[in-house]
Amino acid sequence: MPKYYCDYCDTYLTHDSPSVRKTHCTGRKHRDNVKFYYQKWMEEQAQHLIDATTAAFKAGKITNNPFAGGPSSAPPKPSGVSIPPPNMGAPPRPGMPGMPFMPPMMNPMMTGMRPPPIMNPMAMMGPPPPLGTIPGVRPPIMNGPK
Repeated sequence: MPKYYCDYCDTYLTHDSPSVRKTHCTGRKHRDNVKFYYQKWMEEQAQHLIDATTAAFKAGKITNNPFAGGPSSAPPKPSGVSIPPPNMGAPPRPGMPGMPFMPPMMNPMMTGMRPPPIMNPMAMMGPPPPLGTIPGVRPPIMNGPK
């Protein structure tokens, strides 16, 4: 009988049957090994990206730091296009200049009020259909023996 090899666990399973594979793949050790494998892979990818960025910066391919707050890092403004001020046409929000201060909404639990009860959606649906039937489809009418 063929054996199944698990790459994550680096081991052979005794049988190559679906039940043995399922049992193995749902086990704690296998899941931990899969998690470790992908964590290691992500760390390697991140380190590769850091190394490539560092090498490009040292080679002069990256001229300015996009994370620095200088004027060169700002995107260029389009020429000939007037940009409207923020919130043009929208109603003013509380806290904007010229608007009165409004306190934030209070949590109902802080005011002593109780939240509304949560409705059970299953209670509104009614009983389930009999087994073997398709919801919304009427069964055929069967006449008795002739």
